[in-house]
Amino acid sequence: MKAIDISEIEGFRLGTAENKEAATGVTVIICEKGAAAGVDVRGGGPATRETDLLKPENMVQQINAVVLSGGSAYGLEASCGVMDFLEDKNVGFDVGCGVVPIVCGASLFDLHVGRADIRPDRDMGIKACEAAFSGIFSLGNHGAGTGATVGKYRGPERMMKSGQGASAAEAGALKIGAVTALNALGDVFDGQGRQIAGLLSEDGNSLASTSDVIKEDVDRQFSVFSGNTTISCIITNARLTKAQCTKLASIAHDGYARAIKPVHSTADGDTIFVMATGEVEVNFDAAAVIATEQISKAIENAALSAEPAYGLKNAKSLIK
Repeated sequence: MKAIDISEIEGFRLGTAENKEAATGVTVIICEKGAAAGVDVRGGGPATRETDLLKPENMVQQINAVVLSGGSAYGLEASCGVMDFLEDKNVGFDVGCGVVPIVCGASLFDLHVGRADIRPDRDMGIKACEAAFSGIFSLGNHGAGTGATVGKYRGPERMMKSGQGASAAEAGALKIGAVTALNALGDVFDGQGRQIAGLLSEDGNSLASTSDVIKEDVDRQFSVFSGNTTISCIITNARLTKAQCTKLASIAHDGYARAIKPVHSTADGDTIFVMATGEVEVNFDAAAVIATEQISKAIENAALSAEPAYGLKNAKSLIK
């Protein structure tokens, strides 16, 4: 198995758009020919769009795009722009009198970072699509990662800047990768189990353990800071059914658990989508192992690629 750039997975177009002043943005993953898809939502505070149609028993078998955005539930509007853009290109589910682009999405909460009155909208969704068709896809403080932060259990004064990350691998004919906008309540860990981002110490010069701090509150109620949610999309050329895509999304949450601690809190809306173009027959369990690894690596990449912004430190500023 070898690492590849996520843009090397054929059949997908990835694009980003953002408003840096408002600290929010949109990431779009487009599959014009349609991809089998699934989703698994584990966090207690999700903001999602068109996830019910991904249930294996429901009619639609393929989707055309996944949209990851900031803006909390307001940011779901960006998906309408993606629909408009794809309709103009005649991409979507044929309903006889035209096409309906099948666009799923999830949003994270970043309203506290920049300007709460400016959120991803229809126009930003269109701009992300234009970027995707121009081959413009950026990591770090871009797309849905523009206003992303981590380590928020003690409020915004002790949180850190994170961003958008990606990771992909090739094993034989199989290609599989993940895009993640990292906006977790908890702390972030690398592949060696080292904490690289998260809750700052009281003096702001080192990292503290969110898990330890939460356990201190076991006998009292502490108002959990609500500006969270990590959202991801796995893309692959594997031949998977809707049921397998759904199962893969479920298994891939293990990647969240390896890289984010604690994870799936009541204040996170953690969501993973899967899109599969169906080009390559694979051993499902092998694909699931690789996908889970790419999720963890994308999370690590999201922390390490973030730049300091909005008065917040980034991971690299604390790594010795």
